[in-house]
Amino acid sequence: MADTLTSQQVVDITKQHNFGTWRRGKQWNPLHVVSGDGCWFTDASGKRYLDFSAQLMCVNLGYNNQAVIKSIQDQAAELAYIQPSYTTNARAELSQLLLEVLPAGLTKFFFCTSGTEAVEAALKIARLYTGKTKVIGRYRSYHGSTATSMGATGDARRWPSEPRSKLPGVVFGPEVNCYKCPLKHSYPECGIACADYLEYMIRNEGDVAAVLCESVVGTNGVLIPPPGYYQKLRRICDENNILLIADEVMAGWGRTGKWFAINHWDVQPDILTTAKGITSAYVPLGLTAVSQKISDFFEENLFAHGHTYEAHPLTLGPAVATIREMQRLNLVDRAAEMGSYMGEKLNALKAKHPSIGEVRGLGLFWAVELVKDQKLKTPFNTWQEKLDGKPLVVDQIAARMMASGIFLQAWMSHFVIAPPLIITKEEIDFALAAFDEHLSIADALIG
Repeated sequence: MADTLTSQQVVDITKQHNFGTWRRGKQWNPLHVVSGDGCWFTDASGKRYLDFSAQLMCVNLGYNNQAVIKSIQDQAAELAYIQPSYTTNARAELSQLLLEVLPAGLTKFFFCTSGTEAVEAALKIARLYTGKTKVIGRYRSYHGSTATSMGATGDARRWPSEPRSKLPGVVFGPEVNCYKCPLKHSYPECGIACADYLEYMIRNEGDVAAVLCESVVGTNGVLIPPPGYYQKLRRICDENNILLIADEVMAGWGRTGKWFAINHWDVQPDILTTAKGITSAYVPLGLTAVSQKISDFFEENLFAHGHTYEAHPLTLGPAVATIREMQRLNLVDRAAEMGSYMGEKLNALKAKHPSIGEVRGLGLFWAVELVKDQKLKTPFNTWQEKLDGKPLVVDQIAARMMASGIFLQAWMSHFVIAPPLIITKEEIDFALAAFDEHLSIADALIG
């Protein structure tokens, strides 16, 4: 039947019978995409788009990787499903591979089907292990859309669900943001006061099980901690006998030029959550990895968690293939190398455009923050405007980029630039030439 539908019918049926998530239905006009190859995807009219943000910062291998596609086919032919109380070849092979690439000391794994489920599992594990209740999150954070993970999310996406689904026991502290410090300090003179504030919270809240952090904040602006932040936070957690949870759903899998972002600071988390790049998003897989001390606890205590699609064979086989492809193509080192090139190009744009407040990034994970005033760091738009569905300046620029054949993820007053790790310098140049042109929209609004 699908072959007989026009592209417009496909769009109309989708709009009529599907939710356009994180938007009002009347504002949704989905692009009908039919194929992808390398760093490019193609719509039903035949127009090609360079994917400059790896969709939702997840298609790390690009499109149409034949090794991963074959692994899906092979796993489906071998064993499409078995309940999680059994095991499979793919489960054992992936577990062995994870011991090679994850931060040292993470030895026990729970497999689910998304990043939000991985965070749900992590928080449940932390509470079971510690016997404590509270979790400290940070305000500029996103951890998922189900009840627990949304309750632990600091940004305004949790507002529409409150107070009915607010998660008891979650309290929020300041994010680490050296560009626009929420405590109005400056690094390094501040002595990393944002970490000190979390310590103050821990000691005054009581009953704290864990601190939950995106190792590098993703959608909320690729916020990169300064040297010493995670080392200090690790010490604070140890001194107060609480767990440190690193959310690497977006920042993991080579994105920052290390296998995992937390590796930049040589800090070992007690729990790590990830998804997205673990299969290059070809199939849905999430992972919660824990330290040996937590693993030992559950040898004698009930692991009170699980679901039907836990450790689903069709998700695990492709994860093995994805890791092997990353190793074969040396993509972690390549992300670091191409990231240096990207950073030079983006900083050249900052020098040229008065609307760019800051450029920041690691590897192939960058943010370009737009401001009305570089000195005051005033954003063009607010959270409330976004929630009200008002047009944002970054969305106008992103629309022009799409018209130029480039997909770029816009959010609030910044862009998240996170292309597939296979992107070439020529493709980067092509995208940034268009970006350079369309930033004139924001420049013109500076009075």
